Amino acid sequence: SVCPGDTSVLAGLYGPAEAKISKELPDRATLEVLLRPKVGLPGGDPLTCLCPKTGSSPQGRDIWFIYSSLFWFCWLLSCCLNAACMALLDAGLPLAALFCGVTCALQPDGTILLDPTARQEQEARAILTFAIASSNRKVLMATTKGSCSVEEMQQCLAAAQRAASTIFQFYRDSVRRRYSK
Repeated sequence: SVCPGDTSVLAGLYGPAEAKISKELPDRATLEVLLRPKVGLPGGDPLTCLCPKTGSSPQGRDIWFIYSSLFWFCWLLSCCLNAACMALLDAGLPLAALFCGVTCALQPDGTILLDPTARQEQEARAILTFAIASSNRKVLMATTKGSCSVEEMQQCLAAAQRAASTIFQFYRDSVRRRYSK
């Protein structure tokens, strides 16, 4: 469970189960990602565009996200990424590298804010969300909303890569606490 600000995301990993032959990928494991709001029905929001169903794995594993947020904001994506990584760690699945999500808000004056509040996001000129791998802080994914220059995007990326170190340390501390009991 990850809870930044007014949002909480609960991720659960379920499986294995028999995969359909048409969705089986024998050379890799993929996950089906299902997003559901805590209250109400899904649909009509950007969740289906940003995190579509990605297919079933040969093991038939699914990640379910239950989220509670008043509105859809870009930082919900980074929260879901962090919750997914923690669910994969908790399930003991082997990963080539850990990953995390970081959202940056580029303010009208050029200031970069990490993990913006809803108000900061509404006032921002651009919102950038990055998925970053623990190995070499490589960018796995980037999404933007609004406009920014290439230089500003590079500055946001550098800030997100620095922030990723804190998130990866949080993962290590959480796993250490969980398994040292």
